[in-house]
Amino acid sequence: MSTQRYTVTPHPIETLLTWVKSGEIAIPEIQRPFVWEATKVRNLLDSLYRGYPVGYLIAWRNPAVKLKDGSSSAGKRVLIDGQQRVTALMAALLGQQVVTKDYEKVRIRIAFNPLEQRFEVSNVTTVKNTAWIPDVAEVFAPGASLFALVNAYFERNPDTQQDAIFQVIEKLRKITSNLVGVIELDGDLDIETVTEIFIRVNSAGAELSQADFAMSKIASNESFGGNTLRKAIDYFCNLAVAPDFYSKIKENDDAFAVTDFFQQMAWLKNENDDIYDPSYTDMLRVAFTSEFKRGKLQDLVALLSGRNFETKQFEESIAEASFAGLKRGVLNFINETHFKRFVMIIRSAGFVDASLIGSQNALNFAYILYLTLRSQGKPAADIESAVRRWFVMSALTGRYSGSPESTIDFDIRQMHEQGFDAFSPATFAGELSDAYWDALLPQEMNTSSSTSPYFRVFQAAQVKLGDRGFLSRDITVRDLILNKCDVHHLYPRNHLKGRGLNRGRYNQIANYALAQSEINIAIGDKAPLVYFRELVEQCSDGKKKYGGINNLDELKANLTENCIPESMLSPNVPDYDSFLEQRRKLMATKIKTYFQTL
Repeated sequence: MSTQRYTVTPHPIETLLTWVKSGEIAIPEIQRPFVWEATKVRNLLDSLYRGYPVGYLIAWRNPAVKLKDGSSSAGKRVLIDGQQRVTALMAALLGQQVVTKDYEKVRIRIAFNPLEQRFEVSNVTTVKNTAWIPDVAEVFAPGASLFALVNAYFERNPDTQQDAIFQVIEKLRKITSNLVGVIELDGDLDIETVTEIFIRVNSAGAELSQADFAMSKIASNESFGGNTLRKAIDYFCNLAVAPDFYSKIKENDDAFAVTDFFQQMAWLKNENDDIYDPSYTDMLRVAFTSEFKRGKLQDLVALLSGRNFETKQFEESIAEASFAGLKRGVLNFINETHFKRFVMIIRSAGFVDASLIGSQNALNFAYILYLTLRSQGKPAADIESAVRRWFVMSALTGRYSGSPESTIDFDIRQMHEQGFDAFSPATFAGELSDAYWDALLPQEMNTSSSTSPYFRVFQAAQVKLGDRGFLSRDITVRDLILNKCDVHHLYPRNHLKGRGLNRGRYNQIANYALAQSEINIAIGDKAPLVYFRELVEQCSDGKKKYGGINNLDELKANLTENCIPESMLSPNVPDYDSFLEQRRKLMATKIKTYFQTL
């Protein structure tokens, strides 16, 4: 018995283009930005003209769906590889407009020189030079006469040989008869298998994520508004990064500009906060998980296809309900009140700058949690505390860094089955036990990465607790972070390099402190024994050499805020390794104190 789960059939390009126009093949990307440069379109036509292969297309047939009247409908083919190639052909040969990265509709015109049998991106030269056909789309226009094309060319170029021109233009017209292999995958294949096939067949080895498949499924649906939903996701993600994109949508997409989606996201045109700039994957994950109580995007693809998980059949009513549910999730995601309050909660935990956000999945789940608890009618103060604590716990422990989908799926199911009030205390107790704070966290802090979650959370803790920068009398850590301050080496880098220590040793996060530039410069490469002794003297004679502190009690308080052992003020400062060990424990204790305030 054959185990083949696909068919491979050569089809003329003309047939493929007809299928796309009729909807037999759905190109999810057709309304999304066309990422190819015009020169790649030129090269594609040149390859076809020369008879070179242009690669396979991969289509995944949607499963047969049971309609409401009981009949069965065969699904469309969704083109999952070859979208840019087919879009390029439709643009160049059929004269269709493509959407640029700025979502402006433009024509890509490819010129052709029959005398040299050469293609070029149309430009001023090719338009003025009569030897060029400035736009090959006129050769492929419906009803275009080959004889009329040749005669017109000959009138412009009377020194040419008509027969030769006729043969060349006829050869050009025949490229739509070139065969392209279409690999059609069975509709009942799961996403993992389709992804594996894609990677193995695609010579570029690019990987398609489950979010890519979900977006393709959404965009190819017109019955339940999937194509508009796809635009809403794309546009929101663009607006979050570039607010001025709002006017371009309004100018270039009249149909979308009158939708509820556009009205709901209009607030972004005046928004410049970059704490949470979601990608379409982030947005899909949050909208789906918060609405469907599931964490695996492969389930979203199945639901949008109409899969009944009990009968294993596909039903139109399930697809319709799934699109409606995802629309609700997306509208909840983009709602101004929801989004801004969530970001406000994250900021209130001390994460006042995007540089402190290390885990996008931790941020995603925090938003899922916010939307979930809000839908359950929890008091606002309880939601704020829950979101802060869960975000910090998951960021600190890397909860969603290993197998994020499985963990997200587990967490959301448990939160609904047990209730958050029962599930969260047990989770916190397991993840953040006394052993974690006293032993594991200090040990984890033995790292040189300034982007480690431990140093990021430590900085957020300092912000939340109102700490001042190292040796600053008035300037807070919050101020320093928002103004892109210096990260000072308490045991100066060159001092340690001079003692033979390598980068991994002197760039320990326990050797970092946030400081004003002028303080960092004043200390320079001085040994801690020297500049800490001078700090003590500064508190005696009042001469301010490093910062504005000239009181010993204030100095000790500042060291405490920055988790610097007071032993640094003694005549014999601890050796570097002892200092690191002491400071890691102090930093871990501060993070614990901070967590308890959340």
